Amino acid sequence: MGDQIELVAGCYEQIVFGYRVSPGDEEWTIEPNFTHHAHTASLTAVSSSDQFIATGSKDETIQLYDMSKKTEHGALLHHDGTISCLEFYGTSHLLSGGQDGLICVWSTKKWECLKSIKAHKGHVTSLSVHPSGKLALSVGTDKTLRTWNLIEGRSAFIKNIKRNAEIVLWSPDGEQYAVVVNDQVDIYVLKSATIIGTIAFTKRISCLKFLKNTLLAVGGDDESVRIFDVTSQKCVCEFEAHENRVKAIESFMKDDGCVLVTASNDGFIKLWKLNLENLETPSLLGQVNTTARLTCLSIWKRGEAKETIADQSAQPETSKAVVEPSKPAKGKRVRLPGEVVILEESSSTKQGKKKKKQKVQ
Repeated sequence: MGDQIELVAGCYEQIVFGYRVSPGDEEWTIEPNFTHHAHTASLTAVSSSDQFIATGSKDETIQLYDMSKKTEHGALLHHDGTISCLEFYGTSHLLSGGQDGLICVWSTKKWECLKSIKAHKGHVTSLSVHPSGKLALSVGTDKTLRTWNLIEGRSAFIKNIKRNAEIVLWSPDGEQYAVVVNDQVDIYVLKSATIIGTIAFTKRISCLKFLKNTLLAVGGDDESVRIFDVTSQKCVCEFEAHENRVKAIESFMKDDGCVLVTASNDGFIKLWKLNLENLETPSLLGQVNTTARLTCLSIWKRGEAKETIADQSAQPETSKAVVEPSKPAKGKRVRLPGEVVILEESSSTKQGKKKKKQKVQ
């Protein structure tokens, strides 16, 4: 039995869609697995781990789903404003960013907010965790790019980029990262935090995905997906993927080949077969029409879990700042089945004060 692969997509119509992917010799089948009216406003972000799916919305909540049981797992209520970005790291942590300028680090064991960081003076528009799990990048409407030390739970570096960036994304090896500003992608190198190249797009960019360290797939406000060589910043492959703007791009490897997944405002999710060693126009493996205006996409793939932040910072003296909760905003709570955790603000400034738990009757 091979890996289970499911596509999870959110839309303007407040629905979460789940589709099971079944590989075939020529054509792959995409079968509906679940739909759920998850939120009271349009969805803005979705992320997946080995066990959970997390969705964010303009309704200010993060909804959780247990994919092993196919059940709702509760809601995280800490942000005041739209949830703009979500990212799991391994099986132990979820990071969220919102319009309130906060980045929250959540433990997936008890779903506690371990750290609530006032990351940007404006909105947090995007965040990305380094492959090592020790660093994260974020961009916001305060025109800054910020580096976060996740081991110590503090800001490590602030760069004034003088423009509002919409997306930040690490390369798979963590040596480079991409920052999207409107219709261009700046490629930074980690060692010097300087721009080594700029990719010019024809329209406003809405999504991008590193297919490997040297290849970057980009989609935006037109029908095409373009793949760029990161070193030369030249377009090496271009194809018309949809009838409307491309809202999300994901990918996964299957049988030594790359499967590119695209989602669009036209309602379609499509799977494309791509040879990364010999780039040609990709062939369509399968597609499904959700009949909704899609906004976000994630791939849930059961497999071996990545090493977690906690695994990599096992020494108490280095991990202490991450695993101790900081003082949260007043009146915020985490709602889970069977238990409500009230995170109360205290006049004490000591970090790590115990939270009160109230059982649901």
